[in-house]
Amino acid sequence: MKFKNLELDPSKNPAVLDTATWDTPQAWIAISSLDESYWKSVTTAVSRDCRLPVGQHCTVYVGSAAEHRNSSFFLAELDDGQHVFVELGTENTDFALGEPIGTRLFKDQSRLAAYPTDAATIYRYVSVIRPDKGPKALGAMPRLGVGSRMTTAAWPGVWRAMNKCNLCANPIQNSVREVNLLDDVLAGRPPRLNYMANFGRVPEGHTGSTFEGLWVAGVLEALKSDSSPEFGADADHITVRRGDDNIHRAMRVIEAARRYTFFTLDVSDLLDYGAMNITSQALAQDYIANHICQSKQQNEIVAYHTHQSQLDRATVGRLVSKYWPALDAVEQLSDHISAVRDGAPFDLELSIDETPAGIDAFTCLTSEIELTFLGDEIRRRQMPVTHIAPNFGVEKELDYRGTDGLGGLEKRIRGLQDISREFGIMLDCHSGDDLKPETRRAIGQATQGQIHFKVSPALQIIFAETMNDAEPARFRFWWEDALDYARREAATGSDFAAECLRKYETDDDQRPSPEHAVFHYYNFASVGKRDRQGQFVHREKFYDLGADFYDEYQRRICSYLCEVAADVEIS
Repeated sequence: MKFKNLELDPSKNPAVLDTATWDTPQAWIAISSLDESYWKSVTTAVSRDCRLPVGQHCTVYVGSAAEHRNSSFFLAELDDGQHVFVELGTENTDFALGEPIGTRLFKDQSRLAAYPTDAATIYRYVSVIRPDKGPKALGAMPRLGVGSRMTTAAWPGVWRAMNKCNLCANPIQNSVREVNLLDDVLAGRPPRLNYMANFGRVPEGHTGSTFEGLWVAGVLEALKSDSSPEFGADADHITVRRGDDNIHRAMRVIEAARRYTFFTLDVSDLLDYGAMNITSQALAQDYIANHICQSKQQNEIVAYHTHQSQLDRATVGRLVSKYWPALDAVEQLSDHISAVRDGAPFDLELSIDETPAGIDAFTCLTSEIELTFLGDEIRRRQMPVTHIAPNFGVEKELDYRGTDGLGGLEKRIRGLQDISREFGIMLDCHSGDDLKPETRRAIGQATQGQIHFKVSPALQIIFAETMNDAEPARFRFWWEDALDYARREAATGSDFAAECLRKYETDDDQRPSPEHAVFHYYNFASVGKRDRQGQFVHREKFYDLGADFYDEYQRRICSYLCEVAADVEIS
């Protein structure tokens, strides 16, 4: 089907469109053609909390069912992959979910109505009909952040882990690096390319999902689940970089993700990483005037932090220089989130954990003085920050390598944890995928499980491992595409890509495998790869595998997430 300039089969490309009802006439034909007796049996089962009957060409999900204002409601999936909400009630009942796609009157004057599963209707359903099934702002509640790179292929395993291990999580979680804006995809615009020093060019939206589509697909998966664990939806790493237009780009992302309940504002690039090393007292004090124009406000801010934390003027100056533009951006964006959410509650993370290219993470670890200053300034500005991701020394793609060892990491995190707890703010740890169990356990011991611990790439690697084991011929196309990506980046000057290729080409075993570094680091772009016309190249290949494959993948995900949760003591 064609949606503006995008051609795709929505049933094999989940989490792209902001609806799971893309052909409403056909959806209504399927619903209305089912016999009246079937719908009556469904109504009886809902009212008696019994197992729902199986219908021909239609799957009704018991986890979504509810009674509301003399009507029975539930989510149904049709043979063509579309989803609709169904209402069975009395003729004079108002349409609780807005405009239906069709209605049918039965002999006893009861009424069948079907509604589209677009974002607005789903939001209404989990706000009014099943409020226990929607994402929520959970505040400083320990949880896993589970990246949604493989969307519907992974979510049943994520929910299984949440139930089995009694986990709270953000199972809807992706960043601007991983998902697109729907308008851009529908217009066929090519993805923006970011450059990571040494690694190479990285296309944005490399999962193929969109912020809007990910929320729709994720909440529908929650409705399908038989259980109702508390969960959130994280619009992750909304990045603000240096440059006049970046704050506006972040605002556009927030508008697309307005139904999410957790917003991660990554302002690491705005920090002045040299400010804390300035030894000149006079220069350090000058920073205050450089960032704060009015002398009265300068004195008020110095007095505030001197009183709160006994800091001298020069130390305040260094902290202002390092953090002021970042705090201004967070304040502006948090106001924007409040506006687009019409005052609905949300969790807000200040992320300063990722250092820009050329900055060694261990030269600018977040100190206790810095975290105290940030907590005081968040409180002074009355910003609704619930989470903060300091620079612990945890780096992407690496296990902890600080010279102080795991003992030093644990001590550092424990000190930061004590401070964050005083402010009622929860610590976040990103890039947890490549941390070994011993490192994860050090983090768990330091925080006593009071942490938000995020993983994402690991779920895609598990998908690749499962595909290589169960569908090696299918895996080969992915392998070759990742290899081509690495070769392109090596040819344009990436030393890292060249080194990954060298290791592979000199390895005794050159069979395609997820274990090779060249695949581990360069596989991610294949899933949502688009051509010059903005069309997906490979995406359907990841969503048309057999049921046995997905069952095994979900089993492995459940095992992995329960292991991670046990290590960091989240339960």
